[in-house]
Amino acid sequence: MPAGVMIPARNMPSMITGNGNVTLGQQPNNMMEGQLHPLEMTQNTSESELARMRDDEFGSTNRSSSENHELGGSGDDHDPRPNKKKRYHRHTQHQIQEMEAFFKECPHPDDKQRKELGRELGLEPLQVKFWFQNKRTQMKTQHERHENTQLRTENEKLRSDNMRFREALSTASCPNCGGPTAVGQMSFDEHQLRLENARLREEIDRISAIAAKYVGKGNFPLLSSPVPPRPFDFGVQPISEEMYSVGDLLRSISAPSEADKPMIIELAVAAMEELVRMAQMDEPLWIASLDGTTCMLNEEEYITTFPSGLGPKPTGFKCEASRETAVVIMNHINLVEILMDLHQWSTVFSGIVSKASTLDVLSTGVAGNYNGALQVMTAEFQVPTPLVPTRESYYARYCKQLAEGTWAVVDVSLDTIRPSPTVRCRRRPSGCLILEMPNGYSKVTWVEHVEVDYRGVHNLYKQLVSSGHAFGARRWVATLDRQCERLASVLASNIPAGDVGVITNQDGRKSMLKLAERMVISFCGGVSASTAHTWTTLSGTGDDDVRVMTRKSIDDPGRPPGIVLSAATSFWLPVSPKRVFDFLRDENSRNEWDILSNGGAVQEMAHIANGQDPGNCVSLLRVNSANSSQSNMLILQESCTDSTASFVIYAPVDIAAMNVVLNGGEPDYVALLPSGFAIFPDGTEGGIADASGSGGSLLTVAFQILVDSVPTAKLSLGSIATVNNLIACTVERIKASLSCDNA
Repeated sequence: MPAGVMIPARNMPSMITGNGNVTLGQQPNNMMEGQLHPLEMTQNTSESELARMRDDEFGSTNRSSSENHELGGSGDDHDPRPNKKKRYHRHTQHQIQEMEAFFKECPHPDDKQRKELGRELGLEPLQVKFWFQNKRTQMKTQHERHENTQLRTENEKLRSDNMRFREALSTASCPNCGGPTAVGQMSFDEHQLRLENARLREEIDRISAIAAKYVGKGNFPLLSSPVPPRPFDFGVQPISEEMYSVGDLLRSISAPSEADKPMIIELAVAAMEELVRMAQMDEPLWIASLDGTTCMLNEEEYITTFPSGLGPKPTGFKCEASRETAVVIMNHINLVEILMDLHQWSTVFSGIVSKASTLDVLSTGVAGNYNGALQVMTAEFQVPTPLVPTRESYYARYCKQLAEGTWAVVDVSLDTIRPSPTVRCRRRPSGCLILEMPNGYSKVTWVEHVEVDYRGVHNLYKQLVSSGHAFGARRWVATLDRQCERLASVLASNIPAGDVGVITNQDGRKSMLKLAERMVISFCGGVSASTAHTWTTLSGTGDDDVRVMTRKSIDDPGRPPGIVLSAATSFWLPVSPKRVFDFLRDENSRNEWDILSNGGAVQEMAHIANGQDPGNCVSLLRVNSANSSQSNMLILQESCTDSTASFVIYAPVDIAAMNVVLNGGEPDYVALLPSGFAIFPDGTEGGIADASGSGGSLLTVAFQILVDSVPTAKLSLGSIATVNNLIACTVERIKASLSCDNA
């Protein structure tokens, strides 16, 4: 068996499969054979009996099954003497034969059976209990000895075969050159390790090709997978490290040590049990709101029900807990794969996950699926705005199949194992319960439970964040539901050809979606307030302050080389998110706010529907500007909306490059600088729950502009002034068009 993870038997037994894999299992309900526990005794058991049972237990495993303890007299009940000489009782041949016969029928007699058998044989029930316990221990020992003998015989046979093969190889010659083969003097142990490494490498490549250890390194690049594309894998390349690097906390974290791994496993198993119970329990743990649309966690009940190993809530931290259930159009196995594959997970939830990395894979699960898979990860969770700091987290992710068609995936912070003074967010057991439904659907129950420091959150977003709507379960589920619809639309084969602009070419649809997906990831990852993203605030009018940053783009085929200036601002509008979204995505109203269109008409040339909502689509727009230099400009745009957030993201694209994409060509070399809008409800009552879309909106406007094609160039004040004016003018036009000039 290869060197693997040490799993404490008292908390989570391991199952060694035929190929040597270590699989995490459930904690057994019964005690291990050969052990006693005070809880097994009745309430009438005296203290002296408990003491004698504990003392006798340590010596019982070395005695014959025909021996047992003699119970002491009642006069010793209140005067237990540790040094008192123990007396033993040897059972008669008749008693042994009767108990042997009973053992064959029932090796685990209950209290009633033990009393009845003891009465027939003239023995005390505890004597009967000890005999059966020792007998089970003896049988288990004999069984293990027999198995060990078989394994030893098989091992010797394999060793003998291996030695014969090595001897044959030592005399073999190369068929190409006629010389000796380069086998060398490889030891048997090294040979076995090489075989095991090859098997593990094949398994990891087949499942996910996720991670390797980065012990002692300061940065952890995103790992791209060489395996065939998965359901959501349109081939988007990982975000470059220079453009989007991890924060200070995540940069300082390395893979867990060998000493940490047993504690991580123990924590993950306990977290799985807690998640499943939190997903299934209702009152008094979860208290429904007055309108019945949301539920709140009863913190006092939680502390009583779950004495968590994470300890009490840190001083100054606030609790965010939410639960949401939805039925999504995706097979439960594919859902599990998305959650356990880093690339797919961060792609599907790109509006929430700005950065993610796998530090170590403690278990890949059983062969063929993720049951028992355990990973150690880091991630940054975001609201796409410069006004809300990202939440950095160092945690374990554990996947388990609970029953046929029922899976669970849980995250739990590892801060108790490796504390850090910079931690601002701690994930208590969070994740989802997935239940198989008919016709390829799945029922998902999502639980988000974090403790977080709200310092750094701008007043404009405090209501949204503190209400739990910014990072809560509803946002995760709504995003997943929308992305599942997106995939179903992509895979649809019955596309009506009569509609103008509809792309029916499957290769063209896939290439265009692949390009749009990369555009969305770039936009969301570049507008958040990560510790690695240093925003500079320009003079403004309070909440409308414009924040800018510069980045260098070097040797990245997906971006034009040079100095890129990013600018963003966030502000409040007394208009519903739905109205803002419909206004910004509509090509007919684009010239009301888009300065770059120069007042020209905008025409949709092609589009791909991404779900039932008409607002979820990818479009290719043409700007018919009076300016001859812009008359042939194309704009790639993706708009998406759900009950928690909406996005309108776009980028100018080259006509020749888009012709290649629409014909199914590779879109990775199409350079993009995405700009766009992130729209959130303002967090007030009804801002999310109300189906009519009432409430105000929090709108983030962001631009990326290439100010110099030379990466070593200096940024001029004129470039900053230009982008500042561009942002300010865009904001003014949006407010004017939506009749909220004084907002």
